[in-house]
Amino acid sequence: MAPYKIKNGSVCQCEISDPRPVALGRNQPLKKEKPKWKSDYPMTDGQLRSKRDEFWDTAPAFEGRKEIWDALKAAAHAFESNDHELAQAIIDGANITLPHGALTECYDELGNRYQLPVYCLAPPINMIEEKSDIETLDIPEPPPNSGYECQLRLRLSTGKDLKLVVRSTDTVYHMKRRLHAAEGVEPSSQRWFFSGRPLTDKMKLEELKIPKDYVVQVIMSQPLQNPTPVEN
Repeated sequence: MAPYKIKNGSVCQCEISDPRPVALGRNQPLKKEKPKWKSDYPMTDGQLRSKRDEFWDTAPAFEGRKEIWDALKAAAHAFESNDHELAQAIIDGANITLPHGALTECYDELGNRYQLPVYCLAPPINMIEEKSDIETLDIPEPPPNSGYECQLRLRLSTGKDLKLVVRSTDTVYHMKRRLHAAEGVEPSSQRWFFSGRPLTDKMKLEELKIPKDYVVQVIMSQPLQNPTPVEN
């Protein structure tokens, strides 16, 4: 209760400033309902995984604490797998507060804010069936020396930046093969992104109209292999 003081001969409450931080709101248990959302374009399961990988590879680098991000990632996986009890246990163990009972907005015990996109919690309603990898065999080889040679700037999920020599008539699949030759990462383990959009194997470089010096993101699901022996 606020203290009282005498003002103009009468008793009234006085307002005082509280130096303590404002409370974040009541912590609510994690709700079981999954968010429903629609992607801007029909998305395959592989493209959804790539989008999630890109988020988890980049978000912790900009803000918040790594241990909280790790806990949120584990909780999101348990939540989508319908293991609600495990997700709640992870949240409680990391002292994460959910003001609205959802992982889309949460706070750690220091008051840092964390926001998870809905695509990390549930698939979109317009998911489409994954195409078979066999279809990549149907992609014809570009004619020898067709188009023009250029350098494409890539940023690998390992943190490495490099310039890959490609041709304008190359498809994404053929550029993946060039990266495989240079870095030893199988094409099937590479997922390419331009302006946040997944690139399919049949897309041609000349059709993508990538500006000069634009960095293409490459998410890899296996460790980098050094194609050349390391000298002792």
